[in-house]
Amino acid sequence: MLASLTEALFGWWQYDFMRNAFFAILLIMPLFSMLGTLVVNNGMAFFSDALGHSALTGVGIGVLLGLSEYRLVMVVFAVVFALVMNRIRHSRLSSTDTVIGVFSSCGVALGLVILSRGGSFAKYQSLLIGDILSISPGELLVLGITLVATAGIWLLCFNGLHAVSVSPPLARSKGIPVRLLDNLFVVLIAVVVMLAIQWVGLLIINAMLILPAAASRNVARSMRSYHLLSLIFGLFSGILGLLLSYHNAVATGPMVVLIAAALYFGTFALREIDNR
Repeated sequence: MLASLTEALFGWWQYDFMRNAFFAILLIMPLFSMLGTLVVNNGMAFFSDALGHSALTGVGIGVLLGLSEYRLVMVVFAVVFALVMNRIRHSRLSSTDTVIGVFSSCGVALGLVILSRGGSFAKYQSLLIGDILSISPGELLVLGITLVATAGIWLLCFNGLHAVSVSPPLARSKGIPVRLLDNLFVVLIAVVVMLAIQWVGLLIINAMLILPAAASRNVARSMRSYHLLSLIFGLFSGILGLLLSYHNAVATGPMVVLIAAALYFGTFALREIDNR
């Protein structure tokens, strides 16, 4: 009995790919939790979704350039894509949701046109749902460096980023470089999304980014608890989703999203009860 329970709980640890996936969860979910809180606060859920869709065009450009490793091209294209989209988003020439919708549609369509030439899109379908079980130790190192760099920027710029998210005019009156911080934030989102999309998948990466933060916002009583709960919910859904996917032989990313969605609906129900 005890041996069976131990095997059920820890048997996965004997496999290298599961250990690598576990460490990837420990790196990816804090990244998403940090950025997701401000994405939710700023109402930028569709913005990050459009960035995920642009990955197809980034890969397509890499293919056109004849590159076998297209991740750097994806990151560079996503940064340019994010800055241009952010510039037009603030131009007030069109509504934000329209601008994001146009960019998202173009990002998907152009990528599909390039990658489907000669019927070769099948080899890139893994980008749609990702495969965190395929992550390598070298890629874990890249994620670790990204997490440290993002955390450093977060600590240095958080007060300014938060002020911009609350009231850009007020932040500007206090001497805070609103445009610079706004662009820095969208660049951070672009880099993190592009680095993680290969293992998470563009169909669900936005859900994984915003659901822990959205669930935390339902029950948080302060800014500190908001960020702490977002981190806890992110790690919980990531680890539990990984273990459940292992025991049920299903895709890891979608299972993580389902756990995070359950947390969101559960915390939403708690908020509704508390408000009555």
